[in-house]
Amino acid sequence: MPKVRKIPERMCIGCQEMKPKKTLIRVVRTPEDAIEIDRTGKRSGRGAYICPSRECLDKALKGKRLEKALKHSITQDIKESLLEGVDRP
Repeated sequence: MPKVRKIPERMCIGCQEMKPKKTLIRVVRTPEDAIEIDRTGKRSGRGAYICPSRECLDKALKGKRLEKALKHSITQDIKESLLEGVDRP
C-alpha cells in the first residue's frame, strides 16, 4: 500500500478557510521590521498566509487581522505595496 503524504495546510487570514499552503501567499514581517510578500515561503520572520485575491486582503486589512498576525502596525504605504503585490501573478 503506497504511503499517503500529508499536504500542509494554512488558514487564510482574510476568508479564514484552511487551504493548501502552496495556493496561498505568505506575507512576512522580516527581522528588520519590513512587511513584504514572500513568494518563496522561505524568508525568515513572522508570517501570515492569505489567498491571492484582493478581496481576502481587503478583509484582512479592514478587520486588522494582518496587524494582529504580524504583531506590527500596517501603514498606508505598506497597504498599497501589498495590494500591488497580490495583483501580480
